[in-house]
Amino acid sequence: MRILVVEDEHKIANSIKRGLEQETYAVDVAYDGESGFDLASTTDYDVIILDVMLPKMDGVEVCRQLRQAHIHTPILMLTAKGQLNDKVEGLNAGADDYLVKPFAFAELLARIRALGRRPKESLGSMLSAADLSLNTLTYEVARAGRHIDLSKKEFALLEYMLRNKNRILTKDQIINHVWHYDADILPNTVEVYIGYLRNKIDKPFTDKPSLLQTVRGFGYKIGRDS
Repeated sequence: MRILVVEDEHKIANSIKRGLEQETYAVDVAYDGESGFDLASTTDYDVIILDVMLPKMDGVEVCRQLRQAHIHTPILMLTAKGQLNDKVEGLNAGADDYLVKPFAFAELLARIRALGRRPKESLGSMLSAADLSLNTLTYEVARAGRHIDLSKKEFALLEYMLRNKNRILTKDQIINHVWHYDADILPNTVEVYIGYLRNKIDKPFTDKPSLLQTVRGFGYKIGRDS
């Protein structure tokens, strides 16, 4: 998942970024409303974390303008304690959820996971393709009952593909959801990581059909043809 954090307090923004990256998410940060709106309106994010009190353009206005532009990315608003009017105004502007500062990181993570599931018809924490399974809460991956060790980026790539099982994903789509905005992506980065995944989820299972498929000229998909 790729997440945008729009928060003017650098310490809070950077703390959220570090924590989410430890959870395998790709994270971009904007420190004012205008920059946040520009990123949110030009980049495909899975969730936006949006503070209410922002310089240049407040969070409620950012939310309102995104919805007016028909951008329906789930938005989690951050509000100061006791600012009920901000919560109501944010929800009326099109926000999906809100969280009051200060908050526990575990609660933020739970809200993000809930919002991230909504567009995917509540897939839940267990994702699978045939006998391959991935648990987004425990980070356990297994095939045919055998545990598979993945790096954080491999896990993020596999999670994104499983959330889009049987869909062809282009390299650009994969980059946009698995790597953050400032990541140093080489032309063959996606191919390299697809190769890493294939070596772990397909090649060791010689008696099983391959799940990770290359669709030449288009991209990649996970799952079996019916």
